[in-house]
Amino acid sequence: MSKSVAYLGPPGTFSEEAALAYIRRNGAREAAELLPYPTITAVARAVQNGAVAEGVVPIENSLEGSVAETLDLLLGAETALHIRAEIVLPVVHLLLVKPGTQREEVRTVFSHPQALGQCRRYLDEHFPSAGVVPTTSTAAAVAEMMGFPLPAAAIANRRAADLYGAAVLADGIQDHPANETRFVVLATEDHAPTGHDKTSLAFTFDEDRPGLLVSVLREFADRQINLDKVESRPMKEALGRYYFLVDLEGHRLSSPVAAALESIARHSAQLKVFGSYPQHAG
Repeated sequence: MSKSVAYLGPPGTFSEEAALAYIRRNGAREAAELLPYPTITAVARAVQNGAVAEGVVPIENSLEGSVAETLDLLLGAETALHIRAEIVLPVVHLLLVKPGTQREEVRTVFSHPQALGQCRRYLDEHFPSAGVVPTTSTAAAVAEMMGFPLPAAAIANRRAADLYGAAVLADGIQDHPANETRFVVLATEDHAPTGHDKTSLAFTFDEDRPGLLVSVLREFADRQINLDKVESRPMKEALGRYYFLVDLEGHRLSSPVAAALESIARHSAQLKVFGSYPQHAG
């Protein structure tokens, strides 16, 4: 029996592309059924209530940074999801139109906010007067563009162009050629140690005084644990209240990481480990 994997749909999104890559990577061990969901929150909810085994969602882009909705889901007290795997994909954006539409006719551009941000310079240069319409996904942008009564364009990938019968007006329009998006696989459990792992976590403090953050970071440095990423995110309670999010090399069950987490729990008001999982091997 195949397991079910949710992704941010509809078909034709970069999330579907990441989900397909994840299935191919694990294809020798298990088959999987891909199921599209309309939002990142819907994907997470499907995993949490058992409707699917896993869910693939974007978490970070090399140009636009972190995906707020995914981080907020992981941070939420009501969410008991873990990161089980990561997939990193190169992202190439195309400008798509209805067949026969000319560039000078375009007055509206549809796409997901992350894609719009990744193509900001291109849009400013080529369509400075066009209206920009955010959508729930890049594939949804193509569907909306194709049904729009006036000449318009959408930013998406080639699979979406093929699925919806759109014409390619321009290829590779992202602001930087080395554009990559990192996706994570959400599940109810994280991954067993592999020897080449990453751990994601968040912590916060009840008070604000000098040296608090340094005291936590020192726990990693003293144990020679490399940090891949450190960032902050508002707790949405009051100004100056933040979560600190960390990606580090190593599994939460390994001796140095487990010891660091135990010490950090004493320094912080709240510690939440999102999970340990194999590092992307690209």
